[in-house]
Amino acid sequence: MWRVKPWSRRTRRRETNHVANTLAGASTGQGVAVSTKRRKQAWPLKLQKGTSIQDTKGLKSVHSDVPFQMLDGNSSVSSEKITFNPWSLRCHKQQVSRMRSESKERKLYKFLLLENVVHHFKLPCVLDLKMGTRQHGDDASEEKAARQMKKCAQSTSATLGVRVCGMQVYQLDTGHYLCRNKYYGRGLSIEGFRSALYQYLHNGVELRKDLFEPILSKLRSLKAVLEKQASYRFYSSSLLIIYDGKDGLSEAHMKPVDLSPTDNLQDSSSTEAPTVQPKVDVRMIDFAHSTFKGFRDDPTVHDGPDMGYVFGLESLINIIGQLRDENQ
Repeated sequence: MWRVKPWSRRTRRRETNHVANTLAGASTGQGVAVSTKRRKQAWPLKLQKGTSIQDTKGLKSVHSDVPFQMLDGNSSVSSEKITFNPWSLRCHKQQVSRMRSESKERKLYKFLLLENVVHHFKLPCVLDLKMGTRQHGDDASEEKAARQMKKCAQSTSATLGVRVCGMQVYQLDTGHYLCRNKYYGRGLSIEGFRSALYQYLHNGVELRKDLFEPILSKLRSLKAVLEKQASYRFYSSSLLIIYDGKDGLSEAHMKPVDLSPTDNLQDSSSTEAPTVQPKVDVRMIDFAHSTFKGFRDDPTVHDGPDMGYVFGLESLINIIGQLRDENQ
């Protein structure tokens, strides 16, 4: 499954794969991944007036076999009946509504095709982290820059260099995904952020201690790469940490979920030793406001590494390391 993103001149200009390719090349063999799936051409998609999100032509409604439970108070949908991530659906509806209001007479829209980075996970548990101490790009207006600086100052972006932007984690005891959105993340204290990481690594029955080292290894590798990148800035970009909630599940605890019969995971064989490492992925995404020396017409040139982003990685590494040490 792939997702689409509205195309615009600004998006086309900004979302270059040069940054991603540079980092991916620098981190070869280190286990660091950068989302680089893009197309130079825009993909047309027809949207008929009056159609709903579910029956929009060209888009298939994706429903999960595992229900979702939104933990935030602003979600009024019954958690027991949700078969899609409610926050994702809300964002999708807002985007389509915006498109129609801005171009009422248009029926053909252009999109960038983006990779679905969780397609090879059976029960994807995803943590979306907004990275860095600064979120506004060099091209931001004074008003937007002020808004972004206020958000950072009032959240863990200022104190830790990272804040929770979204989360879904499979719960073994209920068979649900628990979800959090960006508003939850903005209100967290340092201790609250630490608790959120703990919750992300907990499957409702036990803490996934087997995830500590794989995640820490990838974060350390990414930090080493970014510390060597002079002039690069990744303002308002995010970091995805992904693992499979299916890993290590016993039949006694497994809820009756209708999974696809074709399981291509390398660690799915019953003959594998129990010490097989869990599948973990770490992805840098969203480079709309990223820049570096010599990038097209950007007038601002920055010196040295993106220390705000590096600071966020250091905080992540330290907190996850503390959780590991406390739960040996």
